[in-house]
Amino acid sequence: MRHTTSNPASSTGERRVVANVVRGCIGNLVEWYDWFVYAAFSVFFAASFFPKSSTTAQLLSTALVFAVGFLMRPIGGYILGRYADRYGRKNALTLSVLMMAAGSLIIAATPSFEAIGMLAPALLVTARLIQGLSVGGEFASSATYLSEVATPGRRGFYSSFQYVSIILGQLAALGVQIILLQLLTLDQMHSWGWRVPFVIGAIAAVTVMLFRRGMDESDQYKDEAARIAAEKASGTTPSAKRGTLRLLLQYPKQLAMVFGLAIGGTVAFYTYTTYLQKYMINTSGIAPETVAWINFAALFVYMLLQPVAGLVSDRIGRRKVMLFFGIGSTVLTVPILTVLGNTTNAFVAFGLMMTGLVIVTAYSALSAIVKAELFPTKVRALGVGLPHAITAALFSGTAEPLALALKQAGHESAFFYYVVGCSALTLVAALFMPKGKGGTTLDPATGSPARDGREDDRDGRELERV
Repeated sequence: MRHTTSNPASSTGERRVVANVVRGCIGNLVEWYDWFVYAAFSVFFAASFFPKSSTTAQLLSTALVFAVGFLMRPIGGYILGRYADRYGRKNALTLSVLMMAAGSLIIAATPSFEAIGMLAPALLVTARLIQGLSVGGEFASSATYLSEVATPGRRGFYSSFQYVSIILGQLAALGVQIILLQLLTLDQMHSWGWRVPFVIGAIAAVTVMLFRRGMDESDQYKDEAARIAAEKASGTTPSAKRGTLRLLLQYPKQLAMVFGLAIGGTVAFYTYTTYLQKYMINTSGIAPETVAWINFAALFVYMLLQPVAGLVSDRIGRRKVMLFFGIGSTVLTVPILTVLGNTTNAFVAFGLMMTGLVIVTAYSALSAIVKAELFPTKVRALGVGLPHAITAALFSGTAEPLALALKQAGHESAFFYYVVGCSALTLVAALFMPKGKGGTTLDPATGSPARDGREDDRDGRELERV
């Protein structure tokens, strides 16, 4: 059974695709705004939650709490990924944004360390645990949903908007920061101004939760649900339960590919989009206000590059684009970060950050689609979410605290080689991707391998030989 949303010849179907992508992305934007507000404003609220000591020690403490949130992402990826495979992508996306709202509200309302002592950091950790669950599930459900509702032959383009919304969420966080820095003094920012963006995030998340209720469920999920319902109606035992760990483990090669592709990409992404803000302030010595503008401008351009890279991958194949990231990040990370750490020139800093982000674009634009294409509908959300979340928890979530710890120990440059090593692992994984445009389980909706456009049947079998 096919639906109008998957008919590229129908203008109505195309409009529905666009409408669903927009609905999915708006929710994703708010979720990641809430997630990144923590990183953007940690320089201002670190002293409110932790005992007075050196600035680096306080930032390290907030970075460790940031990492704690990542530890919950595998649990969120499992729980909400399984929920999405069993009860629908739409329901999982609505639940995840509600959890994010709760986390932001807790942070906004928590008194300072001076007022309630150790209860302050305890509540901060609790809030980040909730948000970690939310983000772990959001990535899985969002990547799956956008890949499934996209028009066949343009899945790379449409699914790339997942990172457009992620970056737009980060830009929104930086935009709020820039506005508050213009309106408030630094003392006011450290005292109470940092609470404002969390209040905004909580309100926006509740609004989006109501908005997401109008989303269409993906055709793939509806077809899979209909198939299982038909089996039950005929008295046949369903071939396999959806979204179970046992079912997921039947795809070991696909799981290995997700781990390999995610390691370097997520570490590089958080290095250039999150850690670089603190790096330019603490190491380069650039003023916080200037760094905020550098970040905003670079991330805006980076956001615009996502659909371009997604469209290119639809034309030349995912593998070539992923190889560009693997080679570029492995070779250029050390030179970029070394030069950046020794300049106070804002334009040079922007150019270096932008160079890194151009390289990362080759991963981030394809992050959703290359993983979603590996799994059948009945386990796609779990297959995308769980291994990605585990990788994010072990590698990208620890990237910033590792970098700050190495700086405090006097070996900051060692972190550069850590990024290189992770990127090299992604390069190896990309080498094993199918050549050409590759196969996909997204078409037809039954989950059997299908071919888009000029795809070569030989390529669809290559992954099975890896």
